Amino acid sequence: MLVDPRLTQYLRQLTPLGHPVLAEMEEHAAREGIPIIDRASIQLISILLQTKANVERVLEIGTAIGYSAIWMAEVVPGAHIDTIERDEQRVRQARAYIARAGLAERITVHHADAKDNPPSLSEHYDCIFIDAAKGQYRFFFERYGTRLKPGGLIISDNVLFRGHVVHNQVENKRLTPLVQKLQAYNKWLADHPRFETSFVPVGDGLAISRLKTKPSEN
Repeated sequence: MLVDPRLTQYLRQLTPLGHPVLAEMEEHAAREGIPIIDRASIQLISILLQTKANVERVLEIGTAIGYSAIWMAEVVPGAHIDTIERDEQRVRQARAYIARAGLAERITVHHADAKDNPPSLSEHYDCIFIDAAKGQYRFFFERYGTRLKPGGLIISDNVLFRGHVVHNQVENKRLTPLVQKLQAYNKWLADHPRFETSFVPVGDGLAISRLKTKPSEN
């Protein structure tokens, strides 16, 4: 976390959950050590989705147990969520939670490796949410960004990685290659000629990238 844990808890109290199953999912994730998005971060994403007109399809890279997919489906009731997860156990858990939330017809969990570009995806998405292997973020962005509609959003989670990205040397040397990849990814996003990106220090850091409607747009 990038902020005082007491402040995080305070913000959680101000961020109401939607479907009752989400609270159970948070407990499940905490108990089993399953990484899910911070509640304040997914609420920000939810607000962004609600402010966009006519959101029809959202693509998520990294389902885990389906927590963020359920959040997004709840706030944009007219949209379909495609979400990709390679871990078989988590696919089963996600599908079970999604069914309990009554969203099985609007959330499709694709059991696949996102590096393989599943053929059953839509050609066009209003928003793409990347929350999978952090070392592969640029790969995912480039592979699936071609499916994004003009003016659409690509949102990347964990881009500040507990604050490690501000250090040239990380105390835990095993994290150094991953930190360097995230630093390079963030710089690449900031300099991208076709996207405008805002980095938000909420949760573990969000990068919100908007595809410009015209190549010449400033």
